[in-house]
Parts: sequence; structure tokens; C-alpha cells
Amino acid sequence: MISRLTGKLIEKTPPQIVIDVGGVGYEVDVSMQTFYSLPPLNETVQLYTQLVVREDAHLLFGFASAAERATFRQLVKVSGIGAKTALGILSAMSADELAQAVAEEDIKRLSSAPGIGKKTAERMVLELRGKLVAQTVTDGLFATSQEADETADILSTLLALGYNEREAKAAVKGIPKGTDVGEGVRLALKNLLK
Repeated sequence: MISRLTGKLIEKTPPQIVIDVGGVGYEVDVSMQTFYSLPPLNETVQLYTQLVVREDAHLLFGFASAAERATFRQLVKVSGIGAKTALGILSAMSADELAQAVAEEDIKRLSSAPGIGKKTAERMVLELRGKLVAQTVTDGLFATSQEADETADILSTLLALGYNEREAKAAVKGIPKGTDVGEGVRLALKNLLK
């Protein structure tokens, strides 16, 4: 699994970009939310990634934040939504806007995304309720020496493990900032067992 890429941005052709990592060019599909946040060509960029293996292709999708990637992962679990449709949804609205639309059961807003009709929007509300978390944490799109806040990754991991949003948020409270994701998940699971 390719989890994250850091390298030089060498091509930008929406929705695809190419990142040179140690002499290897990775072709990555990105949402328009991420695309508009990219630095100029030949600058260093860091993206969270998701590899999707299909019968006819291996596709790499890139995201500016761990929250956007976690949302993508939840979207592709919904019946009738594939990777390209999920990317289209995340191009039409941010992960926070999507979480809010699902929480408010805003079928009209959800069905405004490309490839999403009323029935699929209703299915999204049903299947994603309590699984999407609005994030106020913004991850660094550009490679910097600052420590990343791992809380979003810990929260995403708990959601992927099947805990709902309320349980996950309660479990991460009290975990010190900068805690390694693995250790943070271990501490969060310990909090959930109390």
C-alpha cells in the first residue's frame, strides 16, 4: 500500500498530476479541492494517497489531508459509488461540507455532486451517517519540517475500525499532540475499553 507521497510536482493536468519521487514519476488522480491547493510546478508537494486495484488498472488517488482520504475511503464503501465517483464528490464539496450534508441529511446538496442521483444520495446518508467527521485540522499540503497533528489519522483509523464518530472523538480526547499514530490508536482503544 502506498500511503503518502512526497516529491517534486512535475505535471498538472486536471484531475491528474505527476509527482517525481526519487526519479520515479507517480501519476496521481486528485480532487479539484486538492488540485487548487497545489504549489507551482517543480515545488515539493506531499499528498496522502489511496491505491485502488482494478482488473484493468492500478490507480493512485491523492489527497491534501488525511481527513479527505478517510472520507474517500468511506465513500467507496457505499454501494454504487466507485473511486472516480467518490473523487467527483470530493471535487464538488470538501470533506467537511460532505460530512455536514450527510449529518443534516441534505439530499439536495448531495445529489448536486456529479454522478449522484436522489437514490444514491439517500443511500449515502443511510450508510455514512455517523462515519464522517468534520475536521478542523488541516494537514500540510507542502512538505515542511513542522510536526503534523496525528489526531486526524488516529480518528480516521478508529472510524475505519467501525467505531462511530461520537465514540472516536471521545476516545482521542486526552491523547497528547504529536503522539505516533500507532501509539495513539492503542491509547484510544484502551480508552474505549474503559
